[in-house]
Amino acid sequence: MRRNRVNPQGQGPFQAASCRLAALLVGAGLLFLAGCAGAPRTADQAARAPVSAPLPAPAPSAPVLDPLRAQVIFTAMQMVGVPYLWGGSTPAGFDCSGLVQYAYSNAGLQLPRTAADQFAAATPLTIEDAVAGDLLFFNDRSRTSHVAIYLGEGRFVHAPNGGNRVSLDDLQTSYWRTHFSGAGRVIPPDGLRSCPDTTRSRDC
Repeated sequence: MRRNRVNPQGQGPFQAASCRLAALLVGAGLLFLAGCAGAPRTADQAARAPVSAPLPAPAPSAPVLDPLRAQVIFTAMQMVGVPYLWGGSTPAGFDCSGLVQYAYSNAGLQLPRTAADQFAAATPLTIEDAVAGDLLFFNDRSRTSHVAIYLGEGRFVHAPNGGNRVSLDDLQTSYWRTHFSGAGRVIPPDGLRSCPDTTRSRDC
């Protein structure tokens, strides 16, 4: 009887052919899968793809101050560091109302000399309606005892007493929040209203 020849690996011709065929099928399958992996997405898949969020809109810019208010604030800020001086109204030394009078005078508006008279000359405002350049008033019991120039966002510049200097402060500070009596405006929309330096009138 004729025997089938055995290859060196111990496999018959039929087994070897089967192995080669299996290898070819596996290789073809791998190529097919590789082609699928790189296939482009369909239109439906693209529609379901996540879309990046749009960029947020830019924040609105701060309102531009009119020249009078800008000049008041500029002058007052230049005086930061000047020592407190009772009755002072020059860069040699300021009290609270002296600083306000000096800053407004540089903008072309003459105000009364004392904090109480400046309060009387101002149109009352809520703090929500106050803008930079308006005045803030503070009380000691029932009388107006202090005045400051508002800078916006709760900040103000003033000449505090007690050996201090012209400086910046905040309405959130406990003392100023407790003694705050209101805001006032002395720059009307239709122009400036002047008072002589020596006036003490509540009608100014």
